[in-house]
This record gives sequence, C-alpha cells and structure tokens, in this order.
Amino acid sequence: MILLVLLASVLIVTVTIYQYDEQTKEYNIKRFGRKEQTVKKDINIELTKKTTYLVNTENLKRIFQDRIYELSDIHNFEITMYNLNGKLLKTSIPFGLKDTIPNDLSKDIVTELASTSTNRILNIKEGEKISFETSYTYILDPYAKRIGILKLEFTQDNLEQEKELEEFLSRLSVVYFFMFLIAIVLAYFLSSYITRSLKTISDKMHKTRLNKRNEKIMLGTASSEIITLVEAYNNMIDELEESAVKLAQSEREQAWREMAKQVAHEIKNPLTPMRLSVQSFERRFNPEDPKVKEKLKEYSETLIQQIDVMSSIASAFSDFAKMPKQKKEQIEVIGVVKMALDIFNESFISYNPRAKELHALLDKTQLIRILTNLIKNAIQAVEGQEIQKIDVTVSEDNGTIKIEVEDNGKGIQEDVKHLVFEPKFTTKSSGMGLGLPMIKNIIEAYEGSIKFASTAGIGTVFTVTLPKK
Repeated sequence: MILLVLLASVLIVTVTIYQYDEQTKEYNIKRFGRKEQTVKKDINIELTKKTTYLVNTENLKRIFQDRIYELSDIHNFEITMYNLNGKLLKTSIPFGLKDTIPNDLSKDIVTELASTSTNRILNIKEGEKISFETSYTYILDPYAKRIGILKLEFTQDNLEQEKELEEFLSRLSVVYFFMFLIAIVLAYFLSSYITRSLKTISDKMHKTRLNKRNEKIMLGTASSEIITLVEAYNNMIDELEESAVKLAQSEREQAWREMAKQVAHEIKNPLTPMRLSVQSFERRFNPEDPKVKEKLKEYSETLIQQIDVMSSIASAFSDFAKMPKQKKEQIEVIGVVKMALDIFNESFISYNPRAKELHALLDKTQLIRILTNLIKNAIQAVEGQEIQKIDVTVSEDNGTIKIEVEDNGKGIQEDVKHLVFEPKFTTKSSGMGLGLPMIKNIIEAYEGSIKFASTAGIGTVFTVTLPKK
C-alpha cells in the first residue's frame, strides 16, 4: 500500500510536469500566432491605406522607416524585413546593438519558405525559463504579390508559468504527504490485523504434538482466507488426534504382542526339560527298583529347579512391568554402595569413594538394586579377560550423586549401542535383557540419568547421576 501511494505520487507529479510543459508550449505557440496575425494586419493596413509610396520591394525600407519601431513597441516583437532573396532591408533592432542586428537570410531559409505550402516557417528554441519564437512569412502588396520576407521574433518569459507549476506541485506534495502518512497508518493496522491471526496460527502450529491433545484455533473475526486456513488446521488437528489414538492403540497392542511372545518363549525353555523329565520318568519308573526313592528325589529336584526358573521369569517380567515406587529416605550413599559390593566375592572389584560421607534422599533398596545389576553386567563383560578389573567410583558433582562402574571387558559394539536400554536386548547367551531397562526406569523415576561410554575390546563405563534431594 505504501509503495502504491509512493509510486502513484511520483507518476502523477511526472505526468503533471509533462502536461504542464506541453500546455505551456501550446499556449505560447497560439499566443505567438495571434500576435503575428495582428502585426501582419497592421503591416497590410500600412501598405494599403496609409503609405504614399509605391508599394514594392524597393520602397519597403522607406514605408516602414519609422513605423517599424512603433509596431515593435506596440506588439512587443522584433520586426525585420528582407527582400525576396533574403537581403536585409529594415529591422526594429536598435542600431546601437550592432552585435544583435541580424544578417541576411540564409539560402536554406529562403528556399524552405518558398517550398512550404503554408508560406510560413516557425522556429522555437527553449531556454531554461525563456523560449525564443521566430517566424518567417511573406509581405504581400495590395494585390497579394510577394514583395518581401517578414521575420518576427518574440521572447517568451516562462517564469510566471514556472512559478505557478512550483506552487501547484508544493500543494500537491502536501496532499500526498498526508496521504502517505495515512497509507502508513492503514498499512500498519491492516498488517497487524492480518499478522495477528497468522501469529495465532503459527503459535498453535509450533505447539502441535502427536503425543498430546492439541487445541483448536478459535478466531473472532478474520478474512475469508485466514478462516479457510484455520478450518484446514482444525481439520488437521481432528485427523491428527484420530491418528494418535490409532497409533497409541497399535503401539500398545504391538507391545503386548511382543511381551506375550517373550514370556511364552522364556516359559517354553524350562517346560521342555520338564516334559522330557516326566516322559523319561514314566518310561523308566519301576516300583520294585531298590533305588526308586533316589530316582524320585532326583526327578523332583529337576522339576523344582525348572519351576524356580519359571518363577524367576515371572518375577522379572512383573518387576519390569511396574514402575518402581519413589520411596525417599535419608541414606549415607558411600556406606550403602559398600554394602552392595560386599555381596560379591570377586577380588578384581575395587571401590573408590571420593568422599567420606555423602547423604541423599534415595531408596536404599533401589540403589542396591541398581549397583547389583551394573556389577553383574560388568562381571559378565570381563569373563575370559586375562586381567580382570572393575572400578566403582562415587562422588558429588554440583548437588548430584555420581556413580561410575568401569570395566575392562569386551565392550559394546558400535552398531548395537542404541539398543542397550531397549527391553529384550542382551549380548549374553542367557538372560532376558530386562536388567538395564529396569534400572533405567528406576533412575528416571528419581529424575536422574544413566549413560555409558564403551569401546570394543577396551571396556565400558556406566555413569549414574542421581539428585541429592
């Protein structure tokens, strides 16, 4: 809008100046034509009614000896007369101004005048604020015979017209200045009106998430284009909500299917030896065998062992499925960690606390559970190493408890690092892969974090960070 007003003002000023200039030229030409006709009429009157000389070329100088000055003063023209060959006869230009007295006419002008159908030549020269207008016509005797050439010169002062143009442009500039200000104000409010709705839409779009309920956009007044955009966004929100519900349901169903498959797989493992044991006992059982009690005891122990395995599987899945309760109590972390390490008999486990005492609001049982799981994993990682080493470090860092468990085991391959905390993932030949995901849930429930750094063939460092409060 501002650009259009500015462009319109420039164009109108340009057209105004051009039109004013054209009108001034046209006015000056017409004015010169009228004055020229008046001068010629007076000359004709002088030739036909007043002079006593014979009207011919030779007598033109005598006829207008003094009269040419009077006509020049009356009509404000410089009047010059030539014979038909262009030779100077008489001029109204004072003799004191020798430099301005015209010479004889050039042959080109004489020839051009004779060849024109109008018997008239008009030349206009534009100066800075003055225009010079010159005309060449024939002087006729009472019988319309050509007896000489008349040259009329008129100096037109355009200063007054220029002043009028400047005044008009100054008034026009004031009008357009206020129009420009009005355009700025209108553009500001219009753009604010448009962008306010767009800002609302943009903010809503930035807050749109797949995993939460999104609010629709409600606008009071807006343009039809904005309303169409809002309706499209609201329709998208409805479709997104439906898709999110379907996706969540699909993910839950997929998770239950995977969990059911894992549970079935783990339960089948002990069921197979149990089945084989029952079938073997059925084939070989002899009540009269003197060692029947020993065999029955061996059979029972096998079944009990497999039942215990199934029980541990059920307990592991049960523990993973439920989130750990956030029980907080004031504990001395250095001592609790030492207590957790005391249950391990491996001599290559070293404990390096960086403080004598560290107190924090944590669950003692859950902390022992975290350490036990990490130490077991570390022990399994260093199996087969010539020199086995596990270092446990406890320190305080910016109001948090930092526990590091470092081993020199086989490490974790780069292509499986992103799966370490995923349920069911394990690099061991036994186990269900629920230990690290389970302790990760425990740590995150306390608003802590667990991370690791590992290099294949060198070792792994697990770092647990827990808040003190």
